[in-house]
Amino acid sequence: MRARDIMTSPVITVTPAVPLKGAAALMVSHGFTALPVVDGDKQLVGIVTEADLVRGKYLEEGGAVVADVMTSPAVAMDAAAPAGMLARVMIDDRRRCVPIVDGSTVVGVVTRRDLVRMIARTDTTVSVEVQRVLDVYGGGRKWTVTVNDGEAVIGADNTDEDTERVLVALADAVPGVLRARVLTGGQR
Repeated sequence: MRARDIMTSPVITVTPAVPLKGAAALMVSHGFTALPVVDGDKQLVGIVTEADLVRGKYLEEGGAVVADVMTSPAVAMDAAAPAGMLARVMIDDRRRCVPIVDGSTVVGVVTRRDLVRMIARTDTTVSVEVQRVLDVYGGGRKWTVTVNDGEAVIGADNTDEDTERVLVALADAVPGVLRARVLTGGQR
């Protein structure tokens, strides 16, 4: 599973000139813990978090803006980043939110809640969704799917390597799949 599969998009961002009260209001109204900060060209320049907003003297100052407290540069990842890598960055670096970028343009965000939501999906729910995706791809029930502890095993009578790669990629894109493999008569 990749960042693109679990990210929230479109993403709400702020510019460095936004007053802190405005950024705080956005966070509260949407239930966010952080907001990516972008410049006039929508390029990522930083991130502002709840902790940034409540830190130090800025609580008292009415004219403070996001640029006064944001963290810059922000740690961001590509949409193809594996979910496991996102989780490691969040835990190791104590981040609640990681902007997802295409180049330096923000295309989404992944939060700890997004990762927990992915983990919370039952194997049965994931299996049904993987089966649905494969049935649509194959035009009917050509393969079987079982999911156990996030591993999707796709049963196939016989298939070529290219098809196997497609099946694994389709299964990997389903939230809750941690890894996927194809099991044929020759077993892989």
